[in-house]
Amino acid sequence: MDEVLTAADVAASSASALDAPSPSLSTNLPLVSAVLAFSIAQFLKLFTTWYKEKRWDSKRLLGSGGMPSSHSATVAALAMAIGLQEGIGSSSFALAIILASIVMYDASGIRLHAGRQAELLNQIVCELPPEHPVSNCRPLREPLGHTPLQVCAGAILGCIVSYLMSNSV
Repeated sequence: MDEVLTAADVAASSASALDAPSPSLSTNLPLVSAVLAFSIAQFLKLFTTWYKEKRWDSKRLLGSGGMPSSHSATVAALAMAIGLQEGIGSSSFALAIILASIVMYDASGIRLHAGRQAELLNQIVCELPPEHPVSNCRPLREPLGHTPLQVCAGAILGCIVSYLMSNSV
């Protein structure tokens, strides 16, 4: 026998769906873990820059490149949190792992070499005579990518953040 829905049934169903509590940001473990790992990695760059260059550089809070890789920390935290929450057999985990692999490969390969090319081009432009049309160009940004060590440090940081976040919830 076919059921017939009345307007009252639809209205009651809609009202109960609207009354359902919406999940808060704190219950979204993957998102919170990824944002926290990114923030910690960016903050740590202040100290690693000071250790390496013996100067404080507040631009490191928002800049790319450096130790640890905030890109790697973010995607590793995301993948780890999804794996802990949904299991490593889930489609979401597979997607997160592939995304993390691509981002970390890009950070340590393509972006690292683009930064090295920028450094070389800046040196060439500095050696040009002042009357050359390119000599007045703004320098290219050099710290674009990461060494494999910086990528690994970021990935480890991201995994630790996700693990600690999952145990604290």
